[in-house]
Amino acid sequence: MIKLNKVTEDEDTFTIAVAGKGGTGKTTISGLIIRELVERQAGSVLAIDADPNANLNELLGFDVDGTIGELEAEVLRENQDIPPGMTKKRWMELHLQQILSEGKGKDLLVMGRGEGPNCYCAVNNILREYLNNLARNYDFLVMDNEAGMEHLSRRTTAGIDTLLIASDSNPIAVKSARRIAELVDELDIEVGKKYLVLNRTEGDLPDKTEKKVDELDLELLGEVPRDENVRDLCWEGKPIDLLDPNSPALKSVRKMVDDLVSYSVTISPVKSE
Repeated sequence: MIKLNKVTEDEDTFTIAVAGKGGTGKTTISGLIIRELVERQAGSVLAIDADPNANLNELLGFDVDGTIGELEAEVLRENQDIPPGMTKKRWMELHLQQILSEGKGKDLLVMGRGEGPNCYCAVNNILREYLNNLARNYDFLVMDNEAGMEHLSRRTTAGIDTLLIASDSNPIAVKSARRIAELVDELDIEVGKKYLVLNRTEGDLPDKTEKKVDELDLELLGEVPRDENVRDLCWEGKPIDLLDPNSPALKSVRKMVDDLVSYSVTISPVKSE
């Protein structure tokens, strides 16, 4: 049985969201967390790419057949081709299932681009219900977010247990991490615990960075060192599954996952592949 450092009690799924300003490597951190959960057979994982600049699928080795943003736009077209006798809700649920990319131990949904000028209230209600029901089929949900937290603020997903805010060692980036943490509170997003993760670090942190980190009302979960293995994989367009198990970045993320998820003697099996 897996014992989770879980804060929200309404769902069995343990939800980890990763956010950060562009360029801080949050997608890489999301991919490394997903790889580690799958590698240790911790349970089934639903990955959600909620960054408009979607590329989590490349790290995970998935081909994407469509995005939720594209589906939302199609639902609202005046001449949408919905079969007679089928409700818009049922039509959308069928197409949502079709764009779910499935793999061994992990599946992926890509949110895609945000809303246009039309009213998305009814569509978002359908999407919220679908995602919440879908998430119950998984042990873990890992979401790669944009800095603005759009999908969380729209309540298209339920509350999250752990929010990891990614930053590099630049003091300006650390300041941006603070702003993201404040934005979560302003938007009244349900979050259990918030942590800071410093990415691509090299040796000891600069004094200015340490000072900025100390000023944050965020616990530092860990530092992910700059890793040429990760860089080479990204340049070559290869999935994170091929990363060397002794990669310094992966070792660091492994420790962070240990801090978030504690294990007893028996590990529960994966629910579905």
